[in-house]
Amino acid sequence: MDGVWIPIGRTMISFLLLIVVTLAIGKHINSHKNHYSFALSITIGSFIANMGFNTNIDFSDTLISFFVLVILFYFLLVFSSNSRWVRRWLSGRPTVLIEKGKILDQNMKKVKFTMDDMNQHLRELGVFDINEVEYALLEVSGVLSIKKKNRFLPPTMADMNMDPSPAASMPIELVMDGKVIQKNVTGPYTVEWLEGEAVKRGIRLRDIYYAVINSNGSLFLDLYKDGIHSPSDLE
Repeated sequence: MDGVWIPIGRTMISFLLLIVVTLAIGKHINSHKNHYSFALSITIGSFIANMGFNTNIDFSDTLISFFVLVILFYFLLVFSSNSRWVRRWLSGRPTVLIEKGKILDQNMKKVKFTMDDMNQHLRELGVFDINEVEYALLEVSGVLSIKKKNRFLPPTMADMNMDPSPAASMPIELVMDGKVIQKNVTGPYTVEWLEGEAVKRGIRLRDIYYAVINSNGSLFLDLYKDGIHSPSDLE
C-alpha cells in the first residue's frame, strides 16, 4: 500500500501546482493566441503528467524544471510587453490572404492554407460568398479575421442618423444559488428593495434561486420551483 500513496501524493501536488500557475498566467496560456503560449501549455501538460505518475523520475528535479519553465515564460511576457520586436519574434504576425478582394495565392501557399480551408473559415464566420470579402487575415492563433466590402456591411445607427440608446451597464447579480450576494446589494438594490420586489410578485426572498439586474436595468428572477410539470430531459 505504501507504493500506492506515492503516485497519489505526487498527483495531488502536481494538480494543485497546475491550479496555482493557471490562476497566475492562465489567461495567456488558455488563449493560445501566439506560438510560445501554445508551446508552454503543451510543455506544462507534459511536466504535470510526469510529476504525477512517472515515479522513475525524481519529483524534486521535475519540480525545479517546472518552476524554471514558468519563470522563463513570465520573463518572456515582461520582455514582450516592453518590446514590439520581441513580440513579433515570439508571437509571429498574421498573414494576409485576401487583399482588396483579391486572393493572394502565394501567401496561401506559404501557410499551407487551401481554398477548402478558406471557404470553411468563411462559412464559420457567416460568409458564404467570398466576393463579399475585402480583406482576410490568418491570425497567429489560426483564426481567420475578415473585413467585408462596404456594400456588404450591415447598416449602423450612425448610417441611419439614429440616436443610440443609453449605454448598457454590466449585469448585477443579487442572488446566486439561493444566497444573497452581500457586496452587490448596495445603493438602490438593497436586500429590503429585493424583498419588496419579491412581495410584489407574490413570493418570498427564500424562494428565489437566482436574481440579477440586467444590463437594461430590469430585474430577472428565477425560482426554485419553476412550475414546469414536464421539463425537457435533453442535454
